[in-house]
Amino acid sequence: MFGNTMTTLIMKFPKTFATLFFTFLLFLVKIHGSNHPLDPLTPFELNQVQTLVKKSHKNATFHYVGLEEPNKQEILTWMSQTHSKNSAPSNRKAYVVVRAKSKSHEIIVDLSKNSILSDEVYTGNGFPMLNNEEQTIASKLPHKYAPFQASIAKRGLNLSEVLCEVFTMGWYGEKSDTRKVSVLCYYVDGAVNFYMRPIEGIMAIADLDKMKIVDYRDRAVVPIPNAKGTDYRESEQNPPFDTRVKGMTISQPDGPSFALDGNRVRWANWDFHIAFDMRVGPVISLVSIYDHEKDKYRSVLYRGYVSEMFVPYQDMSEEWYFRTFLDAGEFGFGIAAMPLQPLTDCPKNAVFIDGYYTTRDGTIAKTPNVLCIFERYAGDIMWRHSESQLPEELTEVRPDITLVVRMVSTVANYDYIIDWEFKQSGAIKVTTSLSGMLGAKASVYTHKDQIEDEVYGTLVAQNLIGARHDHFLTFYLDLDIDGVANSLVKNELQTVRVVDETSPRKSYWKVNKEVAKTESEGKVQLASGATEIIVINPNKKTKIGNDIGYHLVPGPIVGPLLWKYDHQQIRGAFSNYNLWTTPYSKAQKWAGGAFVEQGHGTDTLAQWTLRDREIEEKDIVVWYTMGFHHVPVQEDYPIMPTVSIDFQLRPANFFEYNPVLKVKSAKPLIKWSNCSA
Repeated sequence: MFGNTMTTLIMKFPKTFATLFFTFLLFLVKIHGSNHPLDPLTPFELNQVQTLVKKSHKNATFHYVGLEEPNKQEILTWMSQTHSKNSAPSNRKAYVVVRAKSKSHEIIVDLSKNSILSDEVYTGNGFPMLNNEEQTIASKLPHKYAPFQASIAKRGLNLSEVLCEVFTMGWYGEKSDTRKVSVLCYYVDGAVNFYMRPIEGIMAIADLDKMKIVDYRDRAVVPIPNAKGTDYRESEQNPPFDTRVKGMTISQPDGPSFALDGNRVRWANWDFHIAFDMRVGPVISLVSIYDHEKDKYRSVLYRGYVSEMFVPYQDMSEEWYFRTFLDAGEFGFGIAAMPLQPLTDCPKNAVFIDGYYTTRDGTIAKTPNVLCIFERYAGDIMWRHSESQLPEELTEVRPDITLVVRMVSTVANYDYIIDWEFKQSGAIKVTTSLSGMLGAKASVYTHKDQIEDEVYGTLVAQNLIGARHDHFLTFYLDLDIDGVANSLVKNELQTVRVVDETSPRKSYWKVNKEVAKTESEGKVQLASGATEIIVINPNKKTKIGNDIGYHLVPGPIVGPLLWKYDHQQIRGAFSNYNLWTTPYSKAQKWAGGAFVEQGHGTDTLAQWTLRDREIEEKDIVVWYTMGFHHVPVQEDYPIMPTVSIDFQLRPANFFEYNPVLKVKSAKPLIKWSNCSA
């Protein structure tokens, strides 16, 4: 109630009165109790940041404002001292990145004391994340630029039907002391799917700090693909329609089984915290699971999120070669998050959470319904067995009901659906699903047989090439398996030949256990599929002596195909291994570095691990990269059917026995007329 009132005051109250009420509101916040220490910054706190920073830098532009993560040990101590977790530490801080007078500033704001703790100018290579507003301004620059107007007229196009978009430039060995972006355009002309109608051969380069075009190229006139067949809206599809699937719904008349207390979620045997961050999107923290045998909650994951995304396109032409995006660090995975649509993005039984972040001038923006939480049952089986050898045939089955936390981020043409799914078995399944539009290139070709040169993609429609590309997502997983001191175990499954006459068999396989002692040993390429990754707590064992742990079960194994010394691969070097292991460091949270845009790859996960620090029996972080190579096909046009990849964290001798042995079957709400049982 109080939080909603505060939000209304901050979002709607006139700015001229904000400072008059600031001290009074801060007093009220202290009276009503501070937030959970890992809660995202509230609208009130974001307003604090804007007010304080603008006193120091009048014309600053804001690029990132997020929680300055508290010291981990303080959080763990606080967790152990308060069962209710309602009385949080008061020393809340914000980490802020702004641009002022063409310099990048890293600022720490003490929200409790309403003061700036530190303000340092960043002197390394690379620039901060782009904000939405500067992208919007830059995308409109070509319309007022005479050479661009002439190019559009030369093509016989209507300037008012041209829509432009900002693309980051990457880094290719040049001195990058100017914040530059490319501006590329599409022809709308009544079409909603403008991504399928690129205006090829034209590119403008804009200086973001000066906000003007500094370079322009009109290389070639290429036919614009036809708009016919590109519209994906249901209202615009022509009959006949496929109506063979009947309607269905999910019903929970007694309400959800989970409890949402602020940002803390409790469901079945799980307890965890969720937050929204403008750079990485959903952050899952303080994950613990209840152990019936020990009658207590045991820690599994301290913090987890998408640390970075790497999407290199493979087209070498002038308007394409630089399209090697680091989406989280360049555009903001959270900023690009979309309001989730009830009944379509999320089912009827979902509960929604709003997200807040700062715009270019530091004012507060709200993304309603940015996260949804819901229970899912899709007819899956948790466990089952049928036994026909007994005097009376026996069948026991448990339905697999799970809890899902979801966000959808639309980064330009692609839609990324991120699901964190919690299973009563103790498993956590993380799924990334992709939909949206191909990165498409206009072409002179109308049939595959005409193609004689390298087009770097697939002809998916007349005059349209779907460009080949990769998707790599690196997840930050600070696993605390029943405590902080953990080790990474690599179980190598090795084939053994039977060379004597001891068995009719000629081979079997065994497990060779290796504990990674340093970061170099904690880097793993999983291409063979014969390596098991388990994070254990070497100081905790089951009653029969096994190391307790969690098994990281990978999905499809994909690695980079680019030369490791290519500039874009240096920046995306965190994709070189499927798995990395580092000792915990509060400063090392983004795999591509803090300042990714036009960065040189000097502050990445690949660089940090060169120190080869010790990781055995330490507080360790596992970085897991999932991904796939995308060779477009015609079915991806005009909009892609969703494709999904996932990985799981599964208990490995964590429990004494099957943790869902005593789970009761959920009672059906209705009797199915077509059920014969």
